[in-house]
Amino acid sequence: MWFEQHPAGRWREAEAHLRAASPHLARAIDLVGPCTLAPRKDYFVVLCKAIFTQQISTAVATVLFGRFREQFPARRPTPRLVLEAMNGNAGDTAFAGCGLSRQKRGYVRDLAEHFSTNQIPTRKLAAMSDEEVIDALVKVKGIGRWTAEMFLIFTLNRPDVLPVDDLGLQQGAQKIFGLKKVPDKKALVKLADPWRPYRSIATWYIWRGSAKMISATKQ
Repeated sequence: MWFEQHPAGRWREAEAHLRAASPHLARAIDLVGPCTLAPRKDYFVVLCKAIFTQQISTAVATVLFGRFREQFPARRPTPRLVLEAMNGNAGDTAFAGCGLSRQKRGYVRDLAEHFSTNQIPTRKLAAMSDEEVIDALVKVKGIGRWTAEMFLIFTLNRPDVLPVDDLGLQQGAQKIFGLKKVPDKKALVKLADPWRPYRSIATWYIWRGSAKMISATKQ
């Protein structure tokens, strides 16, 4: 299957397709360089961090998540170890020193329970469709469609995901394509149609390309 192949060759094909689809994306690709998306296998860790990042800055979340990881052997949280800690003497105060609110502790517990009971079938995720993966993930408290889409793009490297609710994509598309206003969902879907079957890769380039353009204007 394509998702079991090394990503570099696949992304070169995607870059060629996107260059042909849009001169605006071609300029973004020239600005950013080769796509560096690579698959990850630590699904539970990725989703734990996604919960940590909710409603706080990335920098703060990185520090707090680092403290969380320090609670585990080899800094590797697992569903079993998380549930053992939360069901032990610490109870609801487990990981409170890591900046987890009571609500987020509930989310992490629910995530661990979904993994431990195979409600998120880790061995089958790679073979599941995008929507099947999303349906499995959004059943976890605290995980919505946007988080599931980020998981598809950055962890499973699915090539044709279009996160229409992502503000960074909306604003980035305005900048990259020189639009008069930020595109709404309908406009974004229409704009992205020629990017198929590589809308994830186009999204990645729009994120990175628009950030570089903004950085350049500040210098």
